Amino acid sequence: MYKDSKPYKWQSREQSLGYMVNWAARLFARQMDDALRPFGLMSGQLPVFFALADGEPQPQRELARLAAVEQSTMAKTLSRMERDGLVQRSPDPNDRRSMLISLTSSAAKKLPDIAAAVASINAKSHLYLSAEDSELLLNLLQRIICGLANDA
Repeated sequence: MYKDSKPYKWQSREQSLGYMVNWAARLFARQMDDALRPFGLMSGQLPVFFALADGEPQPQRELARLAAVEQSTMAKTLSRMERDGLVQRSPDPNDRRSMLISLTSSAAKKLPDIAAAVASINAKSHLYLSAEDSELLLNLLQRIICGLANDA
């Protein structure tokens, strides 16, 4: 028989890396969505938006790779963005089976304001961290991502 009635003693949420990272990610997404709403954009669309920010059209498969999502997820994201006038498709001159995705001119004009909104939320997230702590946290998260991605 166990000392207490629970067969397993759960770690407190504040001591669970997975819980805390997920909680921070949800807060980030919520605040990013609020900041991006006036531009007709959602946080889940940012990887596509910034991948296309340099003006170079990209095939869907490359956008999926850059955003680290499945092709089906990227297809749905691009369909919504196209519907909302943020991206456009054009034939790939090097591959007749492929389409290239680019930002519309109206979306490209929003880039500075969107970048400022994203920077504002990122700055807010570092408010209680020193520059060294911020750098360390980013480094540690990159290592965690690398470790978890290698298992996938």
